Amino acid sequence: MDPLIQTVSLNLGPRSYPIYVGNGLVDQAGRICSDLGLKGRVAVVTDRNVGTLYGDRIATTFENEGFTVSNHLVEAGEPSKSFKAAAELCEDLARHGVNRQSFVAALGGGVIGDLAGFVASIYYRGIPVVQIPTTVMAQVDSSIGGKTAINLSAGKNLVGTFHQPVAVLADTQTLSTLGKREWNEGFAEVIKYGVIRERALLSELREGNWNLHDLVRRCAAIKASFVEQDEKELTGSRALLNFGHTLGHGIEAAAGYGTLLHGEAVALGMVAAAHLCAKRVALPQEEVQELVSAIKHFDLPTVLPRQLSRSDILMKVFADKKFADGKIRFVVTNRLGEARVAHDLTAEDLEFGLRSIES
Repeated sequence: MDPLIQTVSLNLGPRSYPIYVGNGLVDQAGRICSDLGLKGRVAVVTDRNVGTLYGDRIATTFENEGFTVSNHLVEAGEPSKSFKAAAELCEDLARHGVNRQSFVAALGGGVIGDLAGFVASIYYRGIPVVQIPTTVMAQVDSSIGGKTAINLSAGKNLVGTFHQPVAVLADTQTLSTLGKREWNEGFAEVIKYGVIRERALLSELREGNWNLHDLVRRCAAIKASFVEQDEKELTGSRALLNFGHTLGHGIEAAAGYGTLLHGEAVALGMVAAAHLCAKRVALPQEEVQELVSAIKHFDLPTVLPRQLSRSDILMKVFADKKFADGKIRFVVTNRLGEARVAHDLTAEDLEFGLRSIES
């Protein structure tokens, strides 16, 4: 392995896997997968945008290691996280002879990782998947931890599975091709890690005192630690990763999938959650502003679009998964750098949070 490529280990017993972080991993994917014991056919799932950039390179690296390659293109964007897209992808895998001896390579951002991971988990009752994330959002968060999902009109990620990958290959070189909006949205998840675990991230981001490679590695390690503690969200510790997501998912769904990027909706959810934390658990106002400042630094939204109504958002929120025994499961912080799950918040509290981000 190239010494400039670092490895974060996610330890889950027989489901453990490496997360590789570094430059040039797209071109090393074939060798890495071969070293991991994979063989036969690889079904490369990507969208048309990413396929144009890396499709030939990923095919070459696999073919050079003796893999048979089939390419499967889906439309870019959140609407592809649907039953229709999943069914079409399953049919395409079957047409290309993908079977139990095959594996899926998910090449792209969070949508591709979720869709391809979900399909890999159900096709032939489950075949291996390797995640090759190409966005900040996917590299620091969504490609790690085995959550796969598609959306329903009722809400985001309501249908899915836990299907851990064989490996994650986070090629930081691919991030240079992102547009500004896609680049910025990924930092919503980095900011989230600052809120729930490593407060220093917030000041480092604002001051520009960070290295991309190191940042991805640190975030991957944080995410891995939460997954190791609570792989399937049974104890509640992994739920801390949902800070900002309860309202964020409601905002994203109410806006219409693809209108707001996931990270933009999460940014709004985090601002609303911070104001709610100030009201309910005494998060100091200066820390609310510290969070808001980090979000603004990446040109992420802090004010709810005028066309979105609180009632529509709350309707989507209450269709979400973040409830236990009918109670709202909401992540709160009374001091940046640590968080807990609260079960005593009310619908009126959530409405207060949304009011706090209205113009």
